[in-house]
Amino acid sequence: MARIRVLVVDDHRIFAESLAAALAAEPDVDVAAAGSGPAALRCLERAAAEGRGYDVILVDAELGIVRPPGRPAVGPVPVPAPRAGENALVDGISLVAGIRALRPSVRTVVLAEKDDPRRAALALQSGACGWVAKDSSLQRLLAVIRGVLREETHLPPALLTGVLRELMADRKHRTESEQLVESLTPREREVLRCMVAGLGRKAVAERLFLSPHTVRTHMQNVLGKLGVHSTLAAVALARRAGVGPADLGSPALVPEAADRVLAGDVVERGSQPA
Repeated sequence: MARIRVLVVDDHRIFAESLAAALAAEPDVDVAAAGSGPAALRCLERAAAEGRGYDVILVDAELGIVRPPGRPAVGPVPVPAPRAGENALVDGISLVAGIRALRPSVRTVVLAEKDDPRRAALALQSGACGWVAKDSSLQRLLAVIRGVLREETHLPPALLTGVLRELMADRKHRTESEQLVESLTPREREVLRCMVAGLGRKAVAERLFLSPHTVRTHMQNVLGKLGVHSTLAAVALARRAGVGPADLGSPALVPEAADRVLAGDVVERGSQPA
């Protein structure tokens, strides 16, 4: 009999252990529990290293946020690959996105105390395959677990209309954002990607082999064309449009010298790549 490996992630210990015990009573289910996002990521990493990865992760929609000292609470954020001894800022929806990035083959199902179309839509966009109320029966949860392993997506019927409405509204906003981004020149788009990566004006100038003054002009043009008044707003719009951060692992390609002269760019001697 093929066994299903399940990980329950919930910061309410009694609930997590009770659910894990109930699932473990099934003859074809192996189950473990984790009490936080970082703990879940460590479980995933350890299981993968041992060659016995999880099939389904059950994630609490209201999973508590772990805050490193001096770092404020924020909304859903991308989850980085965990490192030994490192604490991460992870909530339920962010954990779903992190699992999708780290282990694409793993199916995630969100467990929620209440139906919330907006959060359910966010969960699906982040990679969740199902949304189940915590007061559902064990048989219903098992049906969803087995269903998502057959590539099915499970939502409560009462949530379906609201989730579709949220997804359609998000698509409209994304389309509008994409049109605004398309109005940018290639150079402005590269500057925007650097902004998404969190680079300041000086760092952008060094990366793109431009003068700080030129970068300042490009940034002002980006804000103007996107119709926003701050870098944070520009980054939020860029992310809605699907614009990813610049790859900081290697320097950006330098444009042709003629293009730099026409654009008024200043390149320091010795800044040319070998």
